[in-house]
Amino acid sequence: MTMKIRHLKPFDTTDLRAMEEAFAAIEPQPIACCNWPDTYPYRPQVSFRIFHTGETLWLRFDVEERYTKGEVTEDNGRVWTDSCVEFFIALDDTGYYNFETTCTGRLLLAFRKEREHPTHATPELLARVGRYPSLGREPFAERVGDNRWSTVLAIPADVLFRHQLKRWNGVRATANLYKCGDELSHPHFLSWQPIENPKPDFHLPRFFAEVEFEQ
Repeated sequence: MTMKIRHLKPFDTTDLRAMEEAFAAIEPQPIACCNWPDTYPYRPQVSFRIFHTGETLWLRFDVEERYTKGEVTEDNGRVWTDSCVEFFIALDDTGYYNFETTCTGRLLLAFRKEREHPTHATPELLARVGRYPSLGREPFAERVGDNRWSTVLAIPADVLFRHQLKRWNGVRATANLYKCGDELSHPHFLSWQPIENPKPDFHLPRFFAEVEFEQ
């Protein structure tokens, strides 16, 4: 089943109220596939909302979890070791882009054919991806409790640096979304679409689902 990504009217990206109103019009979808329950049974509550405004893809993750960590301090660092949410998208069969962001807004962006041999985005491209972490940007060690946080990514079409994409209108692609925390006290690996693999691995495009961006 193809996920339709709605086209909404552009708004001032500094207007947080307008951003909230836009996301409120989008139905949340769960990231709830616990593909390795015997070894990684912990399941935080995670959902996402997604839409585009032509030039920009807007993606919001909402997380409720007991264990939250934000120690990574650099972009293109080991973001998956923290409380991390991820968006992988393939425009064709040449490879896929992986956007991975921590709860404090550190971002990894790369293009790759498979897990190995990524081509990472430049600092200039990374700086063009808007990030709105509810927990702020200061690093912190693991917190245990009723932790609730959200983060928003604003992804311009032309940061997909291996393609000549200018707008999201009408784009057909495949994608999957994830929540992980490899070095939390309770590591976990959740996905939007199920993954049939003996061990955790998000870098498997054959398990991506079709997505279509409205004109």
